[in-house]
Amino acid sequence: PTAAESVGPYNYVPTEWICITFVALFGINTVLHLFQSYKFRMWWLIPTVILAGILEVLGWSARLWSSISPTLLTPFEIQLVGTILAPTPFLAANFLVLGKIISHLGPEYSRLSPKLYTLIFCTFDVICLIIQAVGGAMAANEVNQNQNPDSGGNIMLIGVTIQLCAMAVYVLCAGEFLLRFLNNTPIRKNSTPVSEEKRHAKIMEWIIIRWLILGLVIQAFCLFVRAVYRSIELSNGWSGPIISTQAYFNVFDGLMMTIAVYTMNLIHPGFFLSETRRVSGAVGWPQRCPASLSCTTDSGYSY
Repeated sequence: PTAAESVGPYNYVPTEWICITFVALFGINTVLHLFQSYKFRMWWLIPTVILAGILEVLGWSARLWSSISPTLLTPFEIQLVGTILAPTPFLAANFLVLGKIISHLGPEYSRLSPKLYTLIFCTFDVICLIIQAVGGAMAANEVNQNQNPDSGGNIMLIGVTIQLCAMAVYVLCAGEFLLRFLNNTPIRKNSTPVSEEKRHAKIMEWIIIRWLILGLVIQAFCLFVRAVYRSIELSNGWSGPIISTQAYFNVFDGLMMTIAVYTMNLIHPGFFLSETRRVSGAVGWPQRCPASLSCTTDSGYSY
């Protein structure tokens, strides 16, 4: 057998201590997110962020298995599916958080309504998840039958590319919303003018919520870098130099996802959008309105 064949389907042997490190990091992160979802009563984090963490733990555990038995196909197939799917539900959480921010700071500045925004982008995310799952399953089956997995890989590439495009549109929409909010230029010219007091209150809220947006920016950057890497990797072929270089995968997939998930721990939406801080009629934001001002919510309630 050739040198590549002697180390199995990866064309290298995954480094054991690196795999252990990522299993531990993603495992701890998933437990932290489970605790935070309970603390802030944000149950939508379970099918998004926590599911992503479980898939990462599964994928890196399989790579750890491969570091011990590099010629086995089963762990290779598991890590293939786990690591390709994990970012998709995590990205959905980003879409949901931004929708909540738009709903609170002012839907009049957004090209899409918060509900439509969430519906469209999460639908694209589910489509990407299905495409990548089908492609991953096909590639794993082809590897198991000692066939060229390019067919499944091409389907996975389509899913990753669609996800990359959705992320680009997501960033553009978010950027436009923030610029319009900061410059007080609503999309709809005939929308009801915002009172000076309410605008003042929104600006004060923005001073705090900008940290949450910073967290989304960091996460989006990491997900974007990872998606670009996986696109290049898959388009380069299953025996190409990119997919055969372990360092690329560790940095552009493992490290990028680690930074993204821990950023959400540190700059958690629960600190800003927690149900426990909900004020009657508000969207879930800790109000920062001066005592001298009478603030009014979008629903018409005063506080």
